[in-house]
Amino acid sequence: MPELPEVETVRRGLAAVLEGHRLTRVICRRPDLRFPLPDGFGQLLTGRRVTAVRRRAKFLLIDMEDDTVLMAHLGMSGRFSIFAAPPPPEEPHDHVIIETSAGNTIRYNDPRRFGFMDLTTKAEASDHVMLAKLGPEPVSPGIGGPELAARLKGRKTPIKAALLDQTVVAGIGNIYACEALHQAGLSPKRLARTVQGGRADRLSAAICDVLERAIDAGGSSLRDHRQPSGELGYFQHSFLAYGRENEACPCCGPKQTIRRIVQAGRSTFYCSGCQR
Repeated sequence: MPELPEVETVRRGLAAVLEGHRLTRVICRRPDLRFPLPDGFGQLLTGRRVTAVRRRAKFLLIDMEDDTVLMAHLGMSGRFSIFAAPPPPEEPHDHVIIETSAGNTIRYNDPRRFGFMDLTTKAEASDHVMLAKLGPEPVSPGIGGPELAARLKGRKTPIKAALLDQTVVAGIGNIYACEALHQAGLSPKRLARTVQGGRADRLSAAICDVLERAIDAGGSSLRDHRQPSGELGYFQHSFLAYGRENEACPCCGPKQTIRRIVQAGRSTFYCSGCQR
């Protein structure tokens, strides 16, 4: 599933072609994605001018001039693609097609249909069922060590599981939790409640650094993620732990290798030598 860096990359691509322009046509090729699309979805958006494209955690928020907000989530395989006129032929899983006053076509393609779109308003967006319980953003300006420590205090789950809990910190998924814990030198098996003081400071700094570097690299393209331009992300070439089972730890050298364990059904990659 796309995590915060991938969604931020998509946001930036969409902002460049949507902000300040009207949606001249919005076509729905099916009535539902993960959930049914709102009644009259295409008609309600057609003719609206986009004022801003925002991100909250892993969600895209597209603001219209009349205070309507189009909320989108990419699910497992969702992808937005941008085409200048004339666009290429549609693909089988192009479910939502948006044409703009600037002559661009934006297509939402989702083979598995785990993504969704919904309509809300600026006033009601923060209370939407998908956003209401989200924790703080880990970038810009980022969650500081004391705030992270407070949110972890008393939690008996492993720190890896706590980072994946979107009510603790918003937007972190499996890949970047592994990378941040490795950079911070913390075992994914450590109880979350023990990440206090200097440990929380190291982890908060590592989270922000890893996510910002991943954003700069266009995210990680392992399966479905592509930038709206069609380019791949390339942060996967900078992984220090994720997916590197049995390889030498970049910090410890040949004497320690990256291990893989399963936590709550998810693969965790870490080094037992430098992560304590």
